[in-house]
Amino acid sequence: MAASCDESYAVTAYISHTTIDAANAYELSEWWKLLLGYEDIPGDPNEPGHEECMIQDPETGHQLLFIEVPDAKSVKNRLHLDLRPRSNSRDEEVEWLLSIGATKVADLRGKYGPGSGWVVFADPEGNEFCMLRSDAERAADGEPIPS
Repeated sequence: MAASCDESYAVTAYISHTTIDAANAYELSEWWKLLLGYEDIPGDPNEPGHEECMIQDPETGHQLLFIEVPDAKSVKNRLHLDLRPRSNSRDEEVEWLLSIGATKVADLRGKYGPGSGWVVFADPEGNEFCMLRSDAERAADGEPIPS
């Protein structure tokens, strides 16, 4: 049960990075670098055998940390990443994801009518993520785009 919010207290925390458990932190970080166009942290390159591998978006600075854990993934993620294409369409990204080894878990394209929806994937270690429509596709349908 969640505690009630005390309006007299302002939270000052922010999300530092997103952590993803992995059997092989280096290999999984390399796969996600290819997928997202992220890079190693300057001055802290990831190497085979590293148990913690951090990568970051060169445009936004968002960071993903891959950390080795002894437990294998066994159930559906309670938290996952929703991705939007930067320049391609959702469907172009879907085909590309399949070509680099992502596994299609569920195809929900058209769920809310023509052109809508998303596709659920799993990375090489089974972590789920979704590919959504691009901002250009959303704008073409008159959907508001947050700035």
